[in-house]
Amino acid sequence: MTEHNEPSTPPGAPATERERKRLHTKLKLATQIGQGIDGYIIGGIGLAMSDITDDLHLSSVAQGLVGAAPLIGIFLGGPLFGRLADRFGRRPVFLIDMMIFLVGSVLQFFVADGTQLVIIRLVMGVAIGGEYAIGAPLLSEYAGRRGRGRLLASLEISWYLGYALATVVGAMFTSVDGGWRWSLASSAVIALVCVALRGGIPESARWLLSRGRRDEAEALIAKYGIEVDVTAELDDRDEVRQDGFRALFSKQHLRSTVFASVFWAALVLPYFAIGTFWTEVFEALNMGDNAVAALLVYSFTAVAGVTAGCLVVDRIGRRKLLIPPFWITAVCLALVAVWPSSTPVIVIGFLFFIFLNAASSALTSVYPLEVFPTSLRTTGVGFATAMSRVGAAIGTFLLPMGLDHYGAEFVLLIGAGVLVVGGVVSQFLAPETTDLDLARAARTAREGA
Repeated sequence: MTEHNEPSTPPGAPATERERKRLHTKLKLATQIGQGIDGYIIGGIGLAMSDITDDLHLSSVAQGLVGAAPLIGIFLGGPLFGRLADRFGRRPVFLIDMMIFLVGSVLQFFVADGTQLVIIRLVMGVAIGGEYAIGAPLLSEYAGRRGRGRLLASLEISWYLGYALATVVGAMFTSVDGGWRWSLASSAVIALVCVALRGGIPESARWLLSRGRRDEAEALIAKYGIEVDVTAELDDRDEVRQDGFRALFSKQHLRSTVFASVFWAALVLPYFAIGTFWTEVFEALNMGDNAVAALLVYSFTAVAGVTAGCLVVDRIGRRKLLIPPFWITAVCLALVAVWPSSTPVIVIGFLFFIFLNAASSALTSVYPLEVFPTSLRTTGVGFATAMSRVGAAIGTFLLPMGLDHYGAEFVLLIGAGVLVVGGVVSQFLAPETTDLDLARAARTAREGA
């Protein structure tokens, strides 16, 4: 009798069309849900923070640490899991990472003090970093060159939906005694579903080619009809002889490393910092009574924005989706900082900022995967993930103290400045990789085309 995860066709025989679709559907769901749980864990802290502070008697410094802990964990987990996935393969890391989510989600329910919560969310942040480093790269290595941008960008829709869902769940538990525990632990349900989906997913053919295992790779390509430019992958393997973290800073790859790290950091720093302490920001702008409703609007406007980005990423190209929104969102935050007493400016400024920032954020699941070769893909994505979270963690940690000492106007101007930096770097370093095979896209990025 055939086992559940064993192929029903003989070894080496082509899979049926149904089996091919089943594999691709399973991989997409396993990756989409993994990305969604990342957003869920980050977003779940927003409405819970006030109750956590009261129940666990947190200081402003402790609040900052609870908010920043997952981002610090991402800094550690991205490079670690990325290197492991380049060294030992995509498949085992893909499963182990989700097991960490499952255990960490359950443990959040039982914390007795702020230190325990910080440690657990730090470990979960390590798993989030791992998910960025392995989930989207594995999906990209199964995707065809046409429509790849939309497929990968759709992962960001999952992230924002997870973030929004966490906000809804958090709102449901705000009136429940100790409800924040149930809210944070609810991510265990999502993690359990994802663990079940990830069993039986085969290794990446591109990774097999990068390790010189051509026969295994070609058998997998033939069986499942995977679109891979084998010649380009093998040429890239011969050209890219270094691996590991040191290779990211070689003359060959430094351009890609700097671009992927800086544009990603500039996009997420303002979003994470403002979103984590949304209530405090609105109170500083004398609109505290509307904070909960505004946070729900914030979350679902972001979903609309990233959906729009997903729909146009393959039509208008990567550069047009990235560069203009940097400048527009910088102006939006600056206007709110200059006119903090004007309700129309605050509302319109934040809505434009959220929508366009989220639209460009669709590229965080696209660009980093396209600018590194297969042998360095998860290492490069993991490092870029880490660098993006360094700034986000610093911003999240410092924001409540910045609000206390300097006010919302100063905080928003700093956010605008970060967006300007992202715009400048992207203007000079962002390659156009739309509709290119992954190996050829990486070569374009290295050559600065």
